[in-house]
Amino acid sequence: MLKISIIVPVYNAEKYLARCVESILQALSGIEGEILLVDNDSNDNSLAVAKKLMANAPEIIKILHCHTPGAAAAKNYGAARAKGEYIWFVDADDWISKDAVSKLLREADKTEADLVMMGAKRVYDGGVKADGHKKILAPVLPSEKDYKSKFVRYGMGPWQVLIRRDWWRKNNFHFQEGRIHEDMELMSALILYTDKFAAVDAPLYFYRQTQNSVLHRHSWDESAYDIFPALEGLYGRFQKARAAKLYHDELEWFFIWNLLIDSAKDFAQFPEGRPGFARSRKMLKKYFPKWRKNRFLKQKSLRLRIRVRLNYWG
Repeated sequence: MLKISIIVPVYNAEKYLARCVESILQALSGIEGEILLVDNDSNDNSLAVAKKLMANAPEIIKILHCHTPGAAAAKNYGAARAKGEYIWFVDADDWISKDAVSKLLREADKTEADLVMMGAKRVYDGGVKADGHKKILAPVLPSEKDYKSKFVRYGMGPWQVLIRRDWWRKNNFHFQEGRIHEDMELMSALILYTDKFAAVDAPLYFYRQTQNSVLHRHSWDESAYDIFPALEGLYGRFQKARAAKLYHDELEWFFIWNLLIDSAKDFAQFPEGRPGFARSRKMLKKYFPKWRKNRFLKQKSLRLRIRVRLNYWG
C-alpha cells in the first residue's frame, strides 16, 4: 500500500497548479505516495498543465476526470480512488512546505492517529487584504484541555488535516455536493468519531487568498446562501451522533461566527444579500434562541460583541 494519496481538485487552476504540484513532489521525495489531480471539467489550460506535470512524474501523478461540478464532488471522487494509507486534500491554488509530508506521516505513525492537524499560513495575493483574519492558523493540539471543544468550533478546511483512509471510509464520510461551504457541513464533526488525534504545530500548508476566494467576494453570488444548508447539515451530524447537547455551546458559537460575522459581510456588502440577515435571525431563533448568552461570545472584545448584535439586525 502507498503511504499517502494527495488529492488535488482542479478547476480552472492553470495559473497556480504547477507550483502546487511541484511543492507536493518535493515533499514526497523518498516517500511512497501518489498525487491525484481530479480535473473538474476545467475550461482553461489546467488539463494541459496537468498532463505536462504527469509526463515528468508518471509514477506519482495520476489525472482523474470528475464530470460532476464542484470541489466537493472532485474531493469525493479522488478519495474513493485513493490507494494511500493516508489521504490529504490540497487545493490547486495552494502549496505545501518541503517537509510537510514527512512531518505529518511521522506524527501519524507515532500516534496511530486517524486525524493529524497542522498549522497553516494565509498568503494574500493580488492586493487582497487580511480583513481581520489571522495570518497564521495554529492547529488544535491534543495536549490542550478540552481539545475536542476547540476542534468543533475551529472551522478548518479539509486541507488542514491528514486523514487515515480506512477510518474515512469506515465512517462513510463525504462532502455534500452541489454547493459551496461543503467543508463546513463535515469538518467540525470529524472529532466525534475518534480519540486518535494528533497535530504538528508548524505551518506546513500555505493557503492562498485571491480576489476569487470565497472570503473576498467582489460581486454577489447566490451561493453565499449555501451557508444555511451547510450549518443545518452540521447540526444534523451532531444530532445523529447524539452530541448536539454535549457540544451545544461550541455549535452555538460556530453558528454565531459564521452567520453574524463572516456571512454578514456579504449580506451587508451587496443589496442582493440583505435577505440573508432575516434568514440568519430565523436560523438562530430555531437552533439557539439564547445565543446572546454564549460563553465563547462573552469572552470576546466589547467591540466584536457589539458588531455581532448589530449584524443580527442587519
